[in-house]
Amino acid sequence: MGEGKDIGTAGPRIWTITELAADYAVTLRTIRFYEDQGLLSPERRGSQRVFHPRDHVRLGLILRGKRLGFSLQEIATIIDMYDAEPGELGQLRYLLEQIGVRRKELLQRRRDIDKTLRELAGVERRCREEVERLGAE
Repeated sequence: MGEGKDIGTAGPRIWTITELAADYAVTLRTIRFYEDQGLLSPERRGSQRVFHPRDHVRLGLILRGKRLGFSLQEIATIIDMYDAEPGELGQLRYLLEQIGVRRKELLQRRRDIDKTLRELAGVERRCREEVERLGAE
């Protein structure tokens, strides 16, 4: 990930929207969308968005949550719990619960896909047998 820029000589790291997008390989539109959803809250300096380390970390968490299949609402709940009561412990417990739900959904999808693949193999086998039979006539 990029290092961002320094404010002054000893200030905290900051990122422009372009730098943040490059760090996470997402579009500017994606970042603006997450901002509109209240998941990111950059500082405004005139018309420029300035992203602090908190937003940098939050974007990473949002993207990870999306890769894991969580909805934006679920991601927001998980991220926001860190800053509020019950804090990190509550956040972790909620996350564990949501991981269990997501795992159950994925395992069901896997069973459904396996069943569909078996059905397709059966149909394919019957079609090939019929092609052979018709070709021999």
